[in-house]
Amino acid sequence: MLTNIKFNQLGKIESSIQFKHLYLLAFTLYLLPLLSACTRLPNVQGKGEDFMQGVWNQDSVAYSKKLSNYTKHHFKFTCDSVYIDFETHSKVNFYEDSCYNNGIWKEYAKGVYGVKGDTLIVGATFTHANYKQKISGCYRIGRYERNFLIKKKSADTLVLESMSDQREITLSLKEKVTCVQKEL
Repeated sequence: MLTNIKFNQLGKIESSIQFKHLYLLAFTLYLLPLLSACTRLPNVQGKGEDFMQGVWNQDSVAYSKKLSNYTKHHFKFTCDSVYIDFETHSKVNFYEDSCYNNGIWKEYAKGVYGVKGDTLIVGATFTHANYKQKISGCYRIGRYERNFLIKKKSADTLVLESMSDQREITLSLKEKVTCVQKEL
């Protein structure tokens, strides 16, 4: 490389073109791993977990007669989406009288889920009964973020334990759903 060095009239080295190529090569080699690490994800929803696909109901709550409040869950897992219906029974009024509804009310949430090891991770938003976002009204609004330990799974039974309050939720499969991925 030093043999290609030329001197101009002022005695300056004219090998700057070769150095520019060397810098360009080094810069390209630096960026290549960064650019190849990024891949565009397909514009469709994820498949979710096969064993979760379906409509699951909690038919009863253990010790419900002795509890001051409890919630029955209804889950629908389709691909990586989850739709949750909550039916809360309460002997204590936590809300305005117009919302209390004689101690029985329903709430709804829609979101996505993932399973990592033995943990079900749910990220959802509270909605109206039509699963459109709820921004005001009775009961809870905003995000529903929960993790559940999957204690048992079989073809027709799913036993979850809430990691926030350690309550066990025993779900029975009411309808099997086949995942048909939709565009986002």
